[in-house]
Amino acid sequence: MTFEEIKALDHQYVLQTYTRNELAIDHGKGAKLYDTEGKEYIDFTAGIGVCSLGYANERWARAIYDQAMKLGHISNLFYAEPYAKLAKRLVEGSGMAGAFFGNSGAEANEGMIKLARKYSYDKYGRGRATVITLKNSFHGRTITTLKATGQDHFHEFFFPFTEGFRYANANDLESIHAAAGDDVCAVMMELIQGEGGVNPLQKDFVQAVAALCAEKDWLLLIDEVQTGIGRTGTLFAYQQFDIQPDVVTFAKGIAGGLPFGGFLANEKCRNVLGPGNHGSTFGGNPMAAAAGQVVLDTLTPDFLAQVRAKGERLKKGIEALRSPYVSGVRGMGLMLGVGVQGMTHKELRDRLMANGLLTLTAGKDTLRLLPPLVISEEEIDQGLAIMARVMQ
Repeated sequence: MTFEEIKALDHQYVLQTYTRNELAIDHGKGAKLYDTEGKEYIDFTAGIGVCSLGYANERWARAIYDQAMKLGHISNLFYAEPYAKLAKRLVEGSGMAGAFFGNSGAEANEGMIKLARKYSYDKYGRGRATVITLKNSFHGRTITTLKATGQDHFHEFFFPFTEGFRYANANDLESIHAAAGDDVCAVMMELIQGEGGVNPLQKDFVQAVAALCAEKDWLLLIDEVQTGIGRTGTLFAYQQFDIQPDVVTFAKGIAGGLPFGGFLANEKCRNVLGPGNHGSTFGGNPMAAAAGQVVLDTLTPDFLAQVRAKGERLKKGIEALRSPYVSGVRGMGLMLGVGVQGMTHKELRDRLMANGLLTLTAGKDTLRLLPPLVISEEEIDQGLAIMARVMQ
């Protein structure tokens, strides 16, 4: 089908909840994508951080096929090998104690919030259920995770929202203290605010919040839906902040392209949720768990070191452009934000796309770069060459 035919089908039969780019993708290989006309693009999006192994990865596809031919789905009424093996590897790699599997980042964050509130209810009773989150954060699009999100424009239309959230300023411990109270049960943070503009938190702030949570017996909840599973150059970003959360969520890159997510709980929290307290019909799906094992197989120490090195190569390459349209570059590993000036971030995204480079936007003025973790140095340099043409 042509682009126009696909677009016409979309507009006729699909609810128009997305502002899509004027482009239809047909197939991909590695870190390159091809549209319906055969034009090649360097991909700095990875399906918004999902396609960690890029496209047409044979080992990943074979694992899904083999598992599908053996057992595609069974439900959580029975034991199955794939999810159990994946849980073991995630627990051992994170220093946590137990895993829960679901379908998405929003679902993972919902479960984490439920765990925090039940932990507090079990220990202190009613009236201690408020979760402090940070302004400019993003935690999902369900009613509860929208309210957890610290951006006012998400708190529209869908009233009434779930109660029990207060917001503090990022990198401002006094603001956390100001939001505190006897009704607080947890603090929930992204270590890099992705949707809000790719803004990394300061290490001393994160450690101070962790210490405050330990002092007050608030749970430290870390949302690593976007930063986790190798994106920043370690299995989880918190491992570079020298903290250990009570609960951490993951999704996006864990299954390399299949819907999958969940959270890990520490020893203190591993038994908070019991039978009937939480669940997910598709959680721990055998095919997605098999794909997740291939992703974890790939994330060796050497591979993660390469992610950090490739992130530095990309960051320094953008800085070396000395473009009048760039106000700065920030981030960790292969999660970078480019401050845009002199045009809107969407205008720059569209110009780059027209020249063969796919990027994302975030916040009000940020170009967001989330390449597949397997991207080569040559492909990074090709992307930088396109940026040089467009941005100088």
